[in-house]
Amino acid sequence: MSRESAGKIERLRRLAMYLDRDPFLTDEDLAQILKVSIQTVRLDRTVLKIPEHRQRLKNVAMGKGTPPRTLSGGEVVGELLDLDVGHNGTSILYVTSDMTLSKTGVLRGHYLFAQANSLAVAVINAEAALTGISRVSFKQPVYCGEKVLAKAVIKSNKGNKYMVKVSSYVKGEVVFLGKFIVFAIAEEVPQ
Repeated sequence: MSRESAGKIERLRRLAMYLDRDPFLTDEDLAQILKVSIQTVRLDRTVLKIPEHRQRLKNVAMGKGTPPRTLSGGEVVGELLDLDVGHNGTSILYVTSDMTLSKTGVLRGHYLFAQANSLAVAVINAEAALTGISRVSFKQPVYCGEKVLAKAVIKSNKGNKYMVKVSSYVKGEVVFLGKFIVFAIAEEVPQ
């Protein structure tokens, strides 16, 4: 195999990986990440049979899944894109200027945490659930105008105790990682 074709195979692999992590990446974003031209990205997408940005957005919107049992729609921080209750979920947070520090334009950490935590609770198959323990890591800053894609996966559960892993990405790069121990609680909560 020539060096050129090995490089192309690696680029195709990376392109597929980035779009799997974040289907909202545009061809321009991908060209910047992969350090190639926009035309190269479009050709590579064609080879991989990956639809253009607009179609990917439609595909994600069509796969909304089941509504969360633990939270109402307004209680999820960010926009819920996909939810398979009892398994996994995805949400997106559009960063606006009122969410950032005025001096630096960096997103305040509690927004990243709230997006991840609410998604972790939403994937639990129970009428009510609460986070008991969280271990989080902020990997890099997020700025005004960026889109944060969070993906939650239930890794294990024992009785009413669930371990949920949440990874958040901006343009395919990890910006936040969290492990949440979430407890399903009694359905009747005293008023």
